[in-house]
Amino acid sequence: MSVALLFPGQGSQFSGMGKELYDEFPAAKAVFEEASDALSRDMAALCFQGTEEELRLTENTQPAIFTVSVAAFRALEEKTGIAPLCAAGHSLGEYSALTAAGVLSLEEAIRVLRSRGRYMQEAVPADGGAMAAIIGLEREKVEEACRAASSVGIVSPANYNGGGQIVISGATKAVTAACEAAKAAGAKKAVPLQVSGPFHCELMRSAAERLAPEIGAMSIGAARFPVVANVTASPCLKEEVADLLVRQVFSPVRWEESVRSMRGMGATAFLEIGPGKVLSGLVKRIEKDLPVVSFCGITDMDAVAALPR
Repeated sequence: MSVALLFPGQGSQFSGMGKELYDEFPAAKAVFEEASDALSRDMAALCFQGTEEELRLTENTQPAIFTVSVAAFRALEEKTGIAPLCAAGHSLGEYSALTAAGVLSLEEAIRVLRSRGRYMQEAVPADGGAMAAIIGLEREKVEEACRAASSVGIVSPANYNGGGQIVISGATKAVTAACEAAKAAGAKKAVPLQVSGPFHCELMRSAAERLAPEIGAMSIGAARFPVVANVTASPCLKEEVADLLVRQVFSPVRWEESVRSMRGMGATAFLEIGPGKVLSGLVKRIEKDLPVVSFCGITDMDAVAALPR
């Protein structure tokens, strides 16, 4: 099967996510139990009954989405024996991809993600940073808009999402200035995002530095299938994993290039594993001729079965 797996990042969470997996698949239930033991916290309660406010807290969001995504993968693996060609994850989703590939253990990855969420949250004061989606403007012009606004403060592209969407991140005033510059340069829209921090920019470097020792202490295993890294948009080598995960915190997510890289590796279909369908929507705008479906429960099995093999 030449299927590339996609694992979602923040913004895909919702209360009740993963409940169907937990109820229907023993392998998924086992993931929730393992995650709960690792964090000494009931992850099923957080994912199934957590309020929108609780799930929006970054130190909750990251472990919760990770748990649901890995549970979905293990359920699908148990049910179908899926052997993907490759995988990639968007931001925190890279940890899900690496865990699915056997590079990271669930226990170590989820503990690092809890710290990652906390450190990213604490890196910038509550109103000190912002993110915005620039729609319908070429990459070079978005980068120029950020440079023009840099006199106000730090701002740069954070997610090269593809399909005419680039997310920028930085100091609040600088992001506002960059949005105005982008609109003046011809952007269709500049949409402020409801996020808890300015992720994937230089303002996150202190978070990366705090996280580095914990990432460095993780055991790194051999990959069962290649995982395309956010930082390089290329398959990561075993000896690169720790460094790339540290750099990922303050570097842009090269998502469009990552998707094209997976197609170049031979992917003929994409399968989003975990809550939401954000990545499916992006892929449909990047590789319009390839099928893409999502899986997060028993009701999605027919769509998975229909993928080309």
